[in-house]
Amino acid sequence: MENIKDPSIYRNPIILQSEDLGKYILETAVYPREPEPLKELREATNTHPWSFIATLPEAGQLLTILLKLLNPKKTIEVGVFTGYSLLLTALNIPDDGKITAIDIDRKAYEVGLPVIKKAGVEHKINFIESPALPILDKLLEDPANEGSFDFAFVDADKENYVNYHERIIKLVKVGGLLVYDNTLWGGRVAWPEEQVPPQRRSGRQAAIEFNKMITNDSRVEFSLTSVGDGLNICRRIA
Repeated sequence: MENIKDPSIYRNPIILQSEDLGKYILETAVYPREPEPLKELREATNTHPWSFIATLPEAGQLLTILLKLLNPKKTIEVGVFTGYSLLLTALNIPDDGKITAIDIDRKAYEVGLPVIKKAGVEHKINFIESPALPILDKLLEDPANEGSFDFAFVDADKENYVNYHERIIKLVKVGGLLVYDNTLWGGRVAWPEEQVPPQRRSGRQAAIEFNKMITNDSRVEFSLTSVGDGLNICRRIA
């Protein structure tokens, strides 16, 4: 075994989360394998003033593997924006699969819609322009919807993640996956609060509370990953 004078260098989170390493991952593993429709939609999204809130492609690569392993036919997405994760899901479910996609801003969705149409997967998508909670509550009014979804992806207002989870877990079947994006909030969940910009504190606190809630939720087994901006991947077990 080699003589390691300072083992801490192998566990240094600053090294693991460096900008150079992120660039390496993208250029080495993500961009060379990114399907052309996703690349086209990502580039279209770059013209949007809020492009920074889009699902990161390295997170999308992991989602692709999860979807292929799960092979879902009925999915739900809360928070669509321009549709990167939505298109990714549509490309990786069967031709007769269906996605219920909920977002308050159809204009943002329409940025990516031409690419979605070009990819030939628009027929899989039921886009609903609305706040998510009323739609989730309406779905739950029909007992047939309980446990009928295979997969859920949430990338919306962080302050409502706990509320979304309490509804979506009833919609997703036992054995299904619920994936929540931005659960590390740019790493700020680990920062002292006084170092967090005031406009980012509510999102940070919401992410912290959500992650604690998931940790204590016996209905799921989960992994809080540092891929992208943090993915909390939950598998419903009860």
